[in-house]
Amino acid sequence: MYGTEFAEIYDLVYAARGKDYAGECAEVVRHVRARRPDAASLLDVACGTGAHLALLRDEFAVVEGLELSEHMIARARAGLPDVPVHQGDMRGFRTGRAYDALTCMFSSIGYVGSPEDLGRALSSMARHLTPGGVLVLEPWYFPEAFLPEYIADDLVRTGDRVVARVSYSAREGDRVPIVVHYVDALKGRGIRHFTDVHRMSLFTREQYRTAFERAGCSVEYVEGGPFRCGLFVGVREDGPPA
Repeated sequence: MYGTEFAEIYDLVYAARGKDYAGECAEVVRHVRARRPDAASLLDVACGTGAHLALLRDEFAVVEGLELSEHMIARARAGLPDVPVHQGDMRGFRTGRAYDALTCMFSSIGYVGSPEDLGRALSSMARHLTPGGVLVLEPWYFPEAFLPEYIADDLVRTGDRVVARVSYSAREGDRVPIVVHYVDALKGRGIRHFTDVHRMSLFTREQYRTAFERAGCSVEYVEGGPFRCGLFVGVREDGPPA
């Protein structure tokens, strides 16, 4: 991976795919308002370059982000200078305040590694919710839905730049290393090639449900909408999470 340019390439690829950030945010807001109509503050966990935050800030008086990658944070802060973006690991973070709603989108929860880490992440998120606060989480694929040895490809052309992305996903038990190759051609600079590996984990619906409940949240799974893997929507019950 080479520096901050990856964050730009990330945005280019998903823009070319037509990712429906607006539709996703509308669905998130609908679920939050149905459970907490007066929600005024939101933290987007694993916020990436801030594409969801850019829309969610129109719906809540206070929005903030949390992200592990310094390169993603730099791009998010550049695009949203008025939105605080904290650096931290979702498995254990502190922002110094609680929120009426938390989101964890784009199947980012799949990066946590193990069922134990899933529990740590959900507990950390729940600790940042006000009583009655809402946690909206987009899971990654459930084990039975994963397509082994899946190959994906993208070709993006924009101005003087062409980016090709090819990935291969091979399952190893409940872990999935996704190997991604990029070829990035830019007029005046030439061609670069680099490789990235995303180490994802497959969790069952029951493992997600257990993690929510142990974190002190009631939870329901919602299918359909703009999310390929559905959504888990939790509500923090009175009292501190376990």
